Amino acid sequence: MRARFGILGIAICAVLALPACGNIFGGEKKDPKLLNIRSASRSPDEFTVLPTKPLQLPDDLMSLPEPTPGGENITDPTPEADAVAALGGNPASLKRTGIAAGNGGLVSYASRFGVSGDVRSQLAAEDLEYRRKNDGRLLERLFSVNVYYKAYKPMSLDKYETLEFWRKAGVRTVGAPPIETLE
Repeated sequence: MRARFGILGIAICAVLALPACGNIFGGEKKDPKLLNIRSASRSPDEFTVLPTKPLQLPDDLMSLPEPTPGGENITDPTPEADAVAALGGNPASLKRTGIAAGNGGLVSYASRFGVSGDVRSQLAAEDLEYRRKNDGRLLERLFSVNVYYKAYKPMSLDKYETLEFWRKAGVRTVGAPPIETLE
């Protein structure tokens, strides 16, 4: 009887360990997804359609323009300009190219040690390597457990510790509550 349970236990362990062998022995390497966000339903997302202007049916459907990817939308022809105006900005500033006059000093200070042209691809490669190293344990991957916060915890800031650091340095922290309300 014990031999049966032993064989059954070994078989269950082998079945559970088999998916892990795919990555160990040269199987297909997928990009690790540390944050598992999946919808439980297959229904459409009602928040993806946001009509900003009333929908209208044209008199003649043949008069509608041919749809073009990245082209203008009849209902919302200038979504970026509308968003800038709603946030209190100047929509005319979207047409400018280059660096705005008020930001020249900031850009020159930020680029004082040089600018890397491939910084996005370099950061993407480094982050992919980091995610591969912190992909979670076998059962976490098997059951799609979120390991995002655990993986990036060494890179996170403690807001109270940082606030205290800047207060001790004499920096005025107007966005934070006074010390009396924190205690």
